[in-house]
Amino acid sequence: MDIILIILGSICMIVGILGCFLPIIPGPPVSFIGLLLLEWTEKSPFDSDTLWLWGLIAAGVTALDYVVPVYGTKKFGGTKRGVWGSTIGLIVGLFFGPLGIILGPFIGAFLGEMSTGKATNKEALRAAFGAFVGFVVGVVIKLIASGWMAWIFFGNIF
Repeated sequence: MDIILIILGSICMIVGILGCFLPIIPGPPVSFIGLLLLEWTEKSPFDSDTLWLWGLIAAGVTALDYVVPVYGTKKFGGTKRGVWGSTIGLIVGLFFGPLGIILGPFIGAFLGEMSTGKATNKEALRAAFGAFVGFVVGVVIKLIASGWMAWIFFGNIF
């Protein structure tokens, strides 16, 4: 049974890391599930305080991920269409590899702002930059949390 739990936990860690880049998958919560699966093995490497802490971190980072891009876009003068454009741009960008993941949110936010008909090119570019910065900050925060959980997970296996 331990081997199955470790395999499932490893899959959760990999999917959690991927979820840091893919908006459809909640990366840190999936990584946290991997830690829980490891806890249910014979090794049982964590105490309850550690699990509570990582659960709170996963929840907090997930909540921040929804706030940071919106804050970045609004801070740079963007609208809801810019935020939605950034998200759609990310999803479309997934089909174009790493460059698409980086440029997709920027281009999407720009097009979203331009679709309002109120924004000039300069305003749309500024809002797109804000959406891009917010997206990057969100990814980095999620990657730090999920990466640290993966480090702990694999460190306890080996």
